[in-house]
Amino acid sequence: MPRVVQPLDTGDPLGPLPQEFAAIMRPELPSLIKEIGMEVTRAYPEYARLLNGPNGKSIRMGVEQSLSSFVDLVAEPTAPTVLRDDMCRRFGRFEAYEGRSMDALQGAYRLGARIALRRAKKVGRSHHFSPTLMLTFADALFAYVDELEALSREGYLEVQAQSDQRGEAMRRRLLHLVLAGRPVPRTAIAELCEQTGWALPEQVTLVAVRTPVGVDPADLPRDALVDLGDPQPHILLPGPLDATRREALDRALTGTRAVIGLTVPTADAADSIRWARRVVELIDSGVVEDLPVVRCEDHLTTLWLLTDPALLDQLAERELAPVAGISATRRERLLETLRIWLETRGTAAQMGELLDVHPQTVRYRMRGLEGIFGDQLTDPEARFATEAVLRALRLRGRTAQPLS
Repeated sequence: MPRVVQPLDTGDPLGPLPQEFAAIMRPELPSLIKEIGMEVTRAYPEYARLLNGPNGKSIRMGVEQSLSSFVDLVAEPTAPTVLRDDMCRRFGRFEAYEGRSMDALQGAYRLGARIALRRAKKVGRSHHFSPTLMLTFADALFAYVDELEALSREGYLEVQAQSDQRGEAMRRRLLHLVLAGRPVPRTAIAELCEQTGWALPEQVTLVAVRTPVGVDPADLPRDALVDLGDPQPHILLPGPLDATRREALDRALTGTRAVIGLTVPTADAADSIRWARRVVELIDSGVVEDLPVVRCEDHLTTLWLLTDPALLDQLAERELAPVAGISATRRERLLETLRIWLETRGTAAQMGELLDVHPQTVRYRMRGLEGIFGDQLTDPEARFATEAVLRALRLRGRTAQPLS
């Protein structure tokens, strides 16, 4: 009569399996492996194709390794599992390469466990296994399957992470090519568009992100191209910002300050980001009000007037040369009066109210300005240049600065 295998009396009904159990199950492995292979390929036809393909031998070895490793661990709990671990991770990587989810592999593992449990029950009856031993076996078997699934998931996520990194790198490369402008061959952009699945739009809107960056790319629209690791982080959004996309952008930018550039033809994308970054500089210098999100379109005149600081200095030196020799205090009063007159063409009373001086003082200053500037105030082109200089200097806070 066969010997009855009993679990050790540890006080725990689901304690470790006795080592003798391994000797009983090991002869069952060859036929059990075949049975599991048949059942799994019937339930998951995609695995039948794989078993008959070039990787079939490796897959069978992996299944054998997984089953024999379980028996080895019963016989010797400290037995190494390096080969098993590697094979399970390979299974997970293979599923990722094939573009499948983990569902089929997990299902195959669990189906194999049910078949193994069914075989163990059959063997148990012939060996008169106790109910406690069968419960212990089932508990150990499904815990073991959890280990196999976890190892395969590691391999699966490893491939996914690498794929995501490659995809992000290609999208960043695409963003850089779009911003490089017209000299870049359109074939290079078209090739990257095809590889990344990004449709080249007719128009784009660039966003300059100010540091520190708190944007999660996952919160941005799926068609956005981003480079948040650049020293000057930026985002490209296809097309104009309609209400829906603006709301999505605002949510993504929560806690992060940014400047939204103008919507331009895709070939002019570099202009949009250049203007946005210039507004960032103007915010940092105090010219433009510091708000969480600033739009370039609200500051076009300021952008234009302060585009080239060195050129503004040259223009100011030329247009304001008539007052260069006047004391700083008097020059400041005269130029402020001239600016108000050029901007408003108001009466002495109106200008006096704006300047907080008596109208007679305005008249006095205007007579002095007419004498100093002469035809410069009557010639349309000269008058326009003078007004532009005074507006720009006021924006830059340079009106009272001595001229070089």
